[in-house]
Amino acid sequence: MASARAFAWEVLPPMPTRRVYCSPLYQDGQLLVLGGCGAAGLPLDTAELLDVRAQKWVALPPLPTPRAGATAVALGKQVLVVGGMDSRQSPLASVEAYNADEGKWERKTALAQPSMGIAAVRRDSTVYALGGMGADTSPQALARVYEPAKDLWQPLPSMPTPCYGASAFLQGNKIFILGGRQGKLPVTAFEAFDLEVRSWTRFPSVPSRRAFSSCAMAEGCFFSLGGLQQPGPHNFYSRPHFVNTVEMFDPEQGAWAKPSRTIRMRDKRADFVAGCLGGRVVAVGGLGNQPCPLDSVEGFSLSRKKWEPLPPMPTGRCSCSSFQAQNLLFVIGGVAQGPSSAVEALCLREGA
Repeated sequence: MASARAFAWEVLPPMPTRRVYCSPLYQDGQLLVLGGCGAAGLPLDTAELLDVRAQKWVALPPLPTPRAGATAVALGKQVLVVGGMDSRQSPLASVEAYNADEGKWERKTALAQPSMGIAAVRRDSTVYALGGMGADTSPQALARVYEPAKDLWQPLPSMPTPCYGASAFLQGNKIFILGGRQGKLPVTAFEAFDLEVRSWTRFPSVPSRRAFSSCAMAEGCFFSLGGLQQPGPHNFYSRPHFVNTVEMFDPEQGAWAKPSRTIRMRDKRADFVAGCLGGRVVAVGGLGNQPCPLDSVEGFSLSRKKWEPLPPMPTGRCSCSSFQAQNLLFVIGGVAQGPSSAVEALCLREGA
């Protein structure tokens, strides 16, 4: 496992377009940023590519459909963009693909129902799209699989718990779904879809209900981190408050670890980026009890069961998009004093 001293931030050239709720992808040294909401609060059709080695942004042909909160998946030389929200704040059914070799967009078979906040996982050349928010703002239990060779969406058995904005993790032949929302309510359900037998399994629910928490997976364990705790019905006059709660599920034990003060995060935070880097769970930025977004970063060592401070992010932000590469955690856009153009990557120093 990497020591805390091995972590550093790389500040990349800012995006030409400030935005929040964009859809990023990184492969072969190129960071692709698609759509999102701009300073006017409307979905963008902007597509921009950063050549990380050359440190230079290039404008790509615009998305055929402006969208924010879409799901983007890399499929070889193609990038598939699924659902999201349009300028009327309605979910989209449209699906579009960008072909890097041809430098152009192509419309693909649409979803059967409009959807935003879809959790997606790619396995080999197949895309699984789970949950989402429908046109009536209700959460969906839809599960569907996309086969690029046939340009076809096929329905799968429905999720036990409808939700949108959940985190999806592929481990072996299972997709684990954690977190997400139903309207303004956070979801505590924890479920897995077995890709071989095509059936769902329910696991014990997340012990506490927190809005704007973040989820991560490291060494086969699942984490539900931080968030905004809503007061219970008996605390009628109390306000929601930020928490540093850490809840950990060990599949071998089949249970959530008993709550422990010793593994709480150092900072109370919500609406932040979480990931796994250098064998640590990392928590980046977000909102806390300070008047502006946090720049603090911390990492959790699974072996030592302890959080340690990591180098702060150069630009404190919340509501960021992120993309996890092997030794890089990109933190893109988000909100500082308005939509941000910042692009920064938490990375591991080679040889450290």
